[in-house]
Amino acid sequence: MKILITGITGFVGSHLADFLIKKNNCEVYGIDRPNSNETNINNFKKHIKLFKCDITDFQSVKSIIQDIKPVNIFHLAAIGAGPDSFTNPREILYNNIMGTLNILESLKNTGIKAKTLISGSSEEYGMVTKQEVPVYETNQLRPFNPYAVSKASQTLLGYQYANNFSMEIVLTRAFNHTGPRQSENFVCSSFAKQIAEIEIGLKKPVIYVGNLNTAKDFTDVRDIVKAYWLAMEKGKTGEVYNICSGGTSKIEDILDILLSLSENKNIEIKNDPNLLRPSEVPNIWGNCDKFKTLTGWEPANTINQTLFDLLNYWRQIYSREKN
Repeated sequence: MKILITGITGFVGSHLADFLIKKNNCEVYGIDRPNSNETNINNFKKHIKLFKCDITDFQSVKSIIQDIKPVNIFHLAAIGAGPDSFTNPREILYNNIMGTLNILESLKNTGIKAKTLISGSSEEYGMVTKQEVPVYETNQLRPFNPYAVSKASQTLLGYQYANNFSMEIVLTRAFNHTGPRQSENFVCSSFAKQIAEIEIGLKKPVIYVGNLNTAKDFTDVRDIVKAYWLAMEKGKTGEVYNICSGGTSKIEDILDILLSLSENKNIEIKNDPNLLRPSEVPNIWGNCDKFKTLTGWEPANTINQTLFDLLNYWRQIYSREKN
C-alpha cells in the first residue's frame, strides 16, 4: 500500500512515518520542503522515498502524486504554530491554505482516488467559553490567530471537496500533543530542553516561563499518529473528528513533573513577558467520544511517561553533541 505523508520530516510526520514503516504492507513516501532539516527521519530514512517540494507549487505537487499514485495521503504539512503566527501571517495563510488546495486539486485533476486525511487543530475552535468545555466537533469555530485561521480553512476546503467532488477526505482536529522530537517553540519541549541544558552545564539553573496557570489537553504524539491511522482506516468522508485525551494538565504541573525528573534540584523559575501569547484560552479540553466510538482508540501513554521520554530526547541530543 503506497502512502504519502506531507510534512514527513516534521514532529508528527516523522512519528507517523516511523509508525507506518513498521507495518508490513506500507510503502511510505514523503514530501517536505527543499533544504528542510531531516534529523527527525535519519534513523529510518532508508525505508522511505523522499520528495523535496514546495507544496504551494501546484505542478510539482501534481507531478509527485501522479508519480506515486498513493492509496492514502496524510496531509500534515503546515507552518506557523499559533504563538508565532502573528509575525508572518501572509506566509502562513498562503502556505497552509494553498498547499492544501494543491493536494486536493491534484487529486481532482488526475482522478487518483487517494483517501486523504487533513490534520486540523483544536486552535480552530479559538476563544472557547467556560460553558463550551469539553469541546465537541459541533462547537462554533472562532480562530484567534493566523495559524488557526489557516487550519480552519484547510478543514473547510476538505469538507467542500469531499461533498462537491465525492472525494474521500477525513478531517481531524488534534488538541495539544507533545513528545520526543517536538520543537523547543512549544511549552513542554521548551521546559525539557532548558532542563537538559542546565544538567549538562550549558546554561545557568534558571528556567524562563510564560503563563503557568493555563491548562491544556495534552496527548502523546505517538498516540496521535495511531489515531490518524485509525481515522484513515475507519473515518467517514467529510466528517470531523476531535483527537484528544479528554482531560487537562496545568502548565505549572507539567513543569513540576519535569523538574522532579531533573538531576538538578536547585533550578530557579523566572517569568518572561516575551513568552506570553497575545490571546490565549485559559482552560480548554476536548471530547472525542465520536472518534473513540468509531475506532476504539484510547491514548496509551500517560503524561508522566510522555514527559520522561521528552526530557530524555533532549538529553540524548546534548549527549551526542558533547561526544
